[in-house]
Parts: sequence; C-alpha cells; structure tokens
Amino acid sequence: MLLLLANSCTPVPEPPPTGGTASTATTPLVTDGGARGITLALAGDVMLGREVNEMILVNGPLYPWGDLLPLVRTADLFLINLECVIADSGDPFLPPRVFYFRADSRAIEVLTAAGVDYVTLSNNHAMDFQGPALLETIQHLDEHRIAHAGAGRNPEEASRFALLEAEGFKVGVVAFADHFREYAATEVSPGTNVIPITVEEPYFSRVEQSIEAVRAAGADLVVFSIHWGPNMRHVPPPEFKEFARAVMDAGADVFHGHSAHIFQGIEIYKGKPILYDTGDLIDDYYVDVVHKNDQQFLFLVTATGSGVESIELVPVLISNAQVNTAHGTVLDQIHERMQELSAAMGTEVRRKGDHLVIDVTKQGSR
Repeated sequence: MLLLLANSCTPVPEPPPTGGTASTATTPLVTDGGARGITLALAGDVMLGREVNEMILVNGPLYPWGDLLPLVRTADLFLINLECVIADSGDPFLPPRVFYFRADSRAIEVLTAAGVDYVTLSNNHAMDFQGPALLETIQHLDEHRIAHAGAGRNPEEASRFALLEAEGFKVGVVAFADHFREYAATEVSPGTNVIPITVEEPYFSRVEQSIEAVRAAGADLVVFSIHWGPNMRHVPPPEFKEFARAVMDAGADVFHGHSAHIFQGIEIYKGKPILYDTGDLIDDYYVDVVHKNDQQFLFLVTATGSGVESIELVPVLISNAQVNTAHGTVLDQIHERMQELSAAMGTEVRRKGDHLVIDVTKQGSR
C-alpha cells in the first residue's frame, strides 16, 4: 500500500520553490555485501493511448505488461515516464500537434496492476489535451497513491520533487523536460517543468536547488529524471553529456533519461550511472527497421545507502501493444547493441544468462 504525504522546502525567489510528494512501498533487500538496499525498476516511456488503450478495453489492464508483470511486481520501487494523459476530459492542444496521446481514465488500473510507484509527468505529451486533462491525470494518480513529479497547476507545483520510501530507504526524484516550451507551467496555466539543456545560469541553478531540496528532505538516493532530445537518436550529443555529468556533480545518484524511443549507452561517471535514454516499455508505435524501436530494456538498479551497486538490464520486445521478454536472435541483437553503445562510453557490460549486468562499483572512474 502506498501512502502519499506532503513535503515542502524553503521557498527561493528563482527558481520557483520546490516541494514534494512521498510514498511508502514494499520491503528492502540485502545486497551481497550485507548492506541494506533496494531494487528500483526503471523504464522509459509508457504510452497507454491509441491502440494500447483499445487493447486495454478488450483484454483488461494486465495485457500491456505481457510476461514482464511478475518481474516488475518484485521490484521494491517501479519508476516510469508516463507518455500520455489518463483522462476523460480535455480538448486537443492548439496549434495542432502531430501526435496526441490520451488513455481512458480506467487505464490507471494498468499502473496499479504492475505496482507502479512513481511516474514522471514532465514530457511532451502531458499537455496534449491541455490543463484539464493534465489535472485529471494528477487526480487519478493521487487517488491511487502513485507518486509523481514534473507537472502541476503552476511552476511551484511543477517543480516539486517526489519522495518514495521502501521500508526506511528513501528515494527522491526530480523531473524536468526540455520540450515543449509551450507546455511549461505558468502562473495562470497548468503545465510541465521545462528547462533548457545547458549548464549556464540562471537555468542550471534550478537543477542544483531541486537536488539539494530532495536531499534535504531525507533522500538516501536521488534520481534525476528528464525527457529530452529528439526521437531515434542512438548517441547523446556532447552538450547532453556535459549536462548529465553536471547533474551528477550536483548530487544526483542516478540519471534517468528518456524521449528517444530507443535506448542509448550507459556511462558510469564518478561511480554513478547515467542512463542517457531508457527508451520505451509500452507503446503502439510504428517499428523502424533501422532503429528497431521495438527492442528495449527494463533496467533493475540495485542501490544501498552508499549508492548504486549494480544494474541488471532485461531485454524486452514490444509487439501488439504489449511488452514481453526477448528471446533468440532478437535477444542477441539487443545485447550486442547495448554492449557496443556502452563500451564507447567506457562501460563494461557483461552477460548473465538472458540479462546484461553492469557492476557499477567495479567500473573505472571517469
């Protein structure tokens, strides 16, 4: 059972004051070293609209998770990017967008069925059906005790962190997006927590203050979540790498990137993982034969009070609006691509059965 609590922190004039929500969940694990810790299941985009929504109506809320359901349910905390609104209200944002993503209100059961503990709302689809649909989505999340960050009624709410607890181990999440600027919250309109990708001031101080605020609220582990960059990009550009490393220097423990619809390589920076892009987990998207955006990963991050110890990568395949574990030739293709992309960032990724593993504590410093 999740319990949502209100948190707040000291207001600052610029950026808007940061607050937070908190939730409580599940039980801790004991790592090989004997230290108390937890496993976070991290995923990229979960899009429940269009064909996925239709499949949910026909087959029920368990359908989109396929055979991955038992695995995600065993994680201590499950964090995703929600790439749609869950609402029956709202009108399409104008001027017209290329894509609009909305799921019926009953789609909230898809999240509760899998034990999703947290969703990022700061992305380029949170305002597809304008403020009423975003606020209805937040209402559904609150009613079902699912923590969230990255959007709200005004800039203050949109900049609030989330604080989750798994039997005493606290995980804080701060959430941003670099697009769309017109989706950003204002003093008179709901919206998302938008920031440019730069380490220059006054912008980067918003990142620093958000991380400081959630750490001060008691977070043992800080996850920085951001929806950034264009689709189908396999390698982050230099300015993204500079930004991500600055975020880690500012005190984040895990960098959780998403938006490209494909996974990118993982960098271990000063003993901390940067997941530049975690791709997708559930969608109905057209499959590009070159980019292979149906081939994805679920990321299982094991952490203690000392930081992240390891990451287990579970290869998955999206088909017919459903995710399942990958097998055979597809499995090998997914493995090889991640190993190559991560090796280019100096990260050793070893195979363990059907999964991949990164021993974070054994990687060299960068």
